[in-house]
Amino acid sequence: MADYIADYANYLELERHSSDNTISSYVRDVTQFAGYLAEEEDSDLLHCKEEQIERYLSHMAGKGKSPASMARGIAALKSFYRYLQSRDAIQGNPARGASAVRTERKLPQILTGKEVELLLEQPQCVDAKGYRDHAMLELLYATGIRVSELIGLDVEHVNLPAGFIRCVSRGKERIIPLYATAVKALGSYMRDIRPQLVLSPREKALFVNLSGERMSRQGFWKIVKYYQGKAQISKAITPHTLRHSFAAHLLENGADLRSIQEMLGHADISSTQIYSHMIKRSLQEVYQKAHPRA
Repeated sequence: MADYIADYANYLELERHSSDNTISSYVRDVTQFAGYLAEEEDSDLLHCKEEQIERYLSHMAGKGKSPASMARGIAALKSFYRYLQSRDAIQGNPARGASAVRTERKLPQILTGKEVELLLEQPQCVDAKGYRDHAMLELLYATGIRVSELIGLDVEHVNLPAGFIRCVSRGKERIIPLYATAVKALGSYMRDIRPQLVLSPREKALFVNLSGERMSRQGFWKIVKYYQGKAQISKAITPHTLRHSFAAHLLENGADLRSIQEMLGHADISSTQIYSHMIKRSLQEVYQKAHPRA
């Protein structure tokens, strides 16, 4: 994505003859949006959808951005995506209808503890696919890593005796512990199943598809949707739902925000604080339903 943003800066300077201030502001806004997509949406600039821009604007409004900053950010995204269209990098402009949004930040969907248990119980460890899928779902909920980080894991990133994984993302490394059930599921897969699936002994990928190649994001998304259907969970579950559930459940059970921020790999604590809002809202709902005078 850095190349597209650099080319866009040249476009603003050489073709649009924009001022230095406009160029620096627009590039900063687009770069910040790219970071949001990667961190919160597990997406990128070329695959962005309209609803992701809407959520980003809600995110920025929730952080207290001024109307002027919001307006400039919208203008920057519209300009950037018009540029991508002119270069045939994308077909539609997801920012075309973007406008200022309400200041209330939309909270992400999370699963209850019972729903997580139900989902994790679905893969049956009777064949290679069942063992692999069980290990992937357990690992995702155990660590809260992004789906891109999950499918990007190599065998060398796993330390089962010590009970942790080493997640390398965007040039930074973080160590995330594993609970015992995840260690057991991952160990069974790595010891008994993965050697049967890989095409080459030199394959580094931890998780591979049934063709023996590294699992794709789309492939894992289908796995999650399949087991959601089997579990008959009505909530719309994506791989990111387990990341949100991981963080919310840790906070609910006493973990501190800084530790959760480190495990999630959030650069800004404000991105982690949304889970505090979720817990507070949940308590309010329980209070309203349960208190005899509420």
